[in-house]
Amino acid sequence: MQSRITGTTMPVLEFILDANDSIISEAGELSWMGSSVQMTTHTQFAGAGGLFGVLKRVAGGGSIFMTEYRAIGAPGELAFATKLPGHIVQVEVSPGHEYMIHRHGFLCATSQIQIGVGFQQSLGAGIFGGDGFLLQRLSGQGLAWLELSGELVIRDLQPGETLRVHPGHVGAFQSSVSFQITTVPGIRNMIFGGDGIFLAALTGPGRVWLQTLPISKLAHALERYLPREQSKPAVEGGVVGGIVGSILDNMR
Repeated sequence: MQSRITGTTMPVLEFILDANDSIISEAGELSWMGSSVQMTTHTQFAGAGGLFGVLKRVAGGGSIFMTEYRAIGAPGELAFATKLPGHIVQVEVSPGHEYMIHRHGFLCATSQIQIGVGFQQSLGAGIFGGDGFLLQRLSGQGLAWLELSGELVIRDLQPGETLRVHPGHVGAFQSSVSFQITTVPGIRNMIFGGDGIFLAALTGPGRVWLQTLPISKLAHALERYLPREQSKPAVEGGVVGGIVGSILDNMR
């Protein structure tokens, strides 16, 4: 199996699969594939282990169904493109070297990778962390590729070193990194600061991948520009008002 990441702003992950090689991903991630690649969609890929395993994966923000792409009888090409401007990161997973990723971060993996829910180390992380702390845990043995949005900042935390981060900016971190939920300091900052109330406290040792473009912040920034349905009277009023305004402007 060979893989490469091409592109800059909207990268694509391309594979050349040898005969009988396989890659798994969540359903709906495919960009293109060769004629020798066979798709199989099932609930039991990614180490699901029955209904309980499926529920654990879904609890972490994953999908019920997973798809396996396998080259049958001959090598085949396969590709996955990012959905947002960002980066694709390859990580090597093995026992003792597991990863926690945000709920939209998993792109694809080799067949022995298992996906489950990342259990929070405090109740507050699950209750108050919001969408940024619905975490998936990657375990097993093999390679996985993560999709992180925006630019990347990689921090290698030393033992006991803590970094406080807005939850949406946490892209991924090694399982050796502990995390808790802490509050923004100061009542005035909480109420008027505009940064929310809670922060993620990540404590080393281990590597952290921070993303600069959380999906939630992008959606909030675009919301004001999205068209909204208006009632008929409001539309008519807008048209009449526009005509009257034009007449008045020409009379000046």
